[in-house]
Amino acid sequence: MSYLTGQPILILKEGTSRTRGKEAKRSNITAAKIIAEVVKSTLGPRGMDKMLVDSLGDVTITNDGATILDEIDVQNPAAKMMVEIAKTQDDEVGDGTTTAVVLAGELLKNAEELIDNNIHATTIISGYKKAADEAMRILDEISKPVDLDDKVTLKKAAMTALHSKNIGGAREHFAEIAVDSMKQVTEQRGEILMADVDNVQLVKKIGKSVLDTQLIRGIIIDKEIVHHGMPKSIKSPKIALLNMALEVEKTEFSAEIRISDPEQMQAFLDEETNILKEMVDKVKSSGANVLLCQKGIDDVAQHFLAKEGIVAIRRIKESDMEKLARATGGKIVTNLEGLSKKELGEAGLMEERRLGEDKMVFIEECKNPRSVSILIRAGLERSVDEAERALNDALFVVSDIVGKNRIVVGGGATEVEVAKRIKEYAPKIGGREQMAIEKFADALESIPKYLAENAGLDPVDIMVALKAAHAESTGQTTGVDVYSGKTKDMLKEGIIEPVSVKEHAIRSAVESASMILRIDDVIAASKSAAPPPGGGMGGMPPGMGGMPPGMGGMPPGMGGMM
Repeated sequence: MSYLTGQPILILKEGTSRTRGKEAKRSNITAAKIIAEVVKSTLGPRGMDKMLVDSLGDVTITNDGATILDEIDVQNPAAKMMVEIAKTQDDEVGDGTTTAVVLAGELLKNAEELIDNNIHATTIISGYKKAADEAMRILDEISKPVDLDDKVTLKKAAMTALHSKNIGGAREHFAEIAVDSMKQVTEQRGEILMADVDNVQLVKKIGKSVLDTQLIRGIIIDKEIVHHGMPKSIKSPKIALLNMALEVEKTEFSAEIRISDPEQMQAFLDEETNILKEMVDKVKSSGANVLLCQKGIDDVAQHFLAKEGIVAIRRIKESDMEKLARATGGKIVTNLEGLSKKELGEAGLMEERRLGEDKMVFIEECKNPRSVSILIRAGLERSVDEAERALNDALFVVSDIVGKNRIVVGGGATEVEVAKRIKEYAPKIGGREQMAIEKFADALESIPKYLAENAGLDPVDIMVALKAAHAESTGQTTGVDVYSGKTKDMLKEGIIEPVSVKEHAIRSAVESASMILRIDDVIAASKSAAPPPGGGMGGMPPGMGGMPPGMGGMPPGMGGMM
């Protein structure tokens, strides 16, 4: 509402709330800090887990930052922006989600102190941006290149990502699987090497132990063979990949066929059978003995396929068909006329196996598969889910190193070193921005502080020891060992991470903090009122269709009659 010449002018809809200036900033910063507070205790190998119960009563137990924030129902708009950081970090680099959120929360907390000292938000944002650019330069300087054939180093990076996951003694086993699978799907695209995580199929099955998780050099199809008369196992199969239905096509328009003679009816049925028989003959003439179909297969066609000894599986997902083509070297055919020997894929073994209550078909022992599967096993459904999240992080870490083959050390060592150098850089900028740059360095130091805190260590003692070590030229790689409670050389301990994870976490945190700091006015529309309970027909007030009492809304009496 505004006043001009003493007369009220209504601008916003009635019920709209508006928060301005410092109050708007403060409420947004508080909401973001609460989100960071939620995930802060999950940071590091000794981080705690969260139990999330949704509205249906389904339970998720995890310490994965992205999963936690994805599961909780956040309403506050500023808090939603923090959730988006975790999602972006998870989608882009697959790890470092908690770091990104905690860092953003610390940047906002430090900015709040500067705002209270009458430093303008624009100055803080400018200082943060300069500090982030300097951090990128420092990361590039202190990171080390990796030989992609050095399996030991890749395994150490995967192990570092798995340290914070609750998978018992399966870390080394999972790291081995992650490295082997990503090396298998790595390919040259133009000038760059790429290892796409989407080319690794993760299949979860409850039962057995986490250590029974295995890499399949091929693809698992979560379907069973369509006909009981077909072979359940074939060595060196020739595989046809078909994206069409083995059925008689129905017309797209309504049609009527009039039959006056029983023989005509039989001829009609025989013709359908002949069409299906011809289809099966085309599959057989191509040399295929395994047919993988994306669409349906008619019962009659199944019978003919079984007679020819051809194994058939139908209604396979499109994404699985693409993976099968990459794994077997076959081509997906959309017309049987185009099916020939050169379009067929190959593998060492096709076999249907029972896993628990389900049957699955394994296409494995492929010669040089460009797509592979990992069969994840664990005794509980929640353990299987957590194992999947752990493997996903490990796969992403190896993929990140393939994409940008430079690494930095973990355990908070990189953050302390970058913070130290940024504090040296701050006086070169001077002015009020210098204060923002120094606050940026303080935010980075919060990562090793929380690592120590979550491990039950004294964060003050740890930070003093870390800063003393990094003051020496030989102590650049010194971080906190949460198991021994001491500071150690993280490079010697094998605690390494892809530099791209650190870069993305810092960039995401600065961008979201800057966006929240720029907001000085929050205008929230009034929520539309829900219809009253038992409000008559169509949510209307009591009475027939919302009319006053009486028949048809007339005054009380006999239906409103005289």
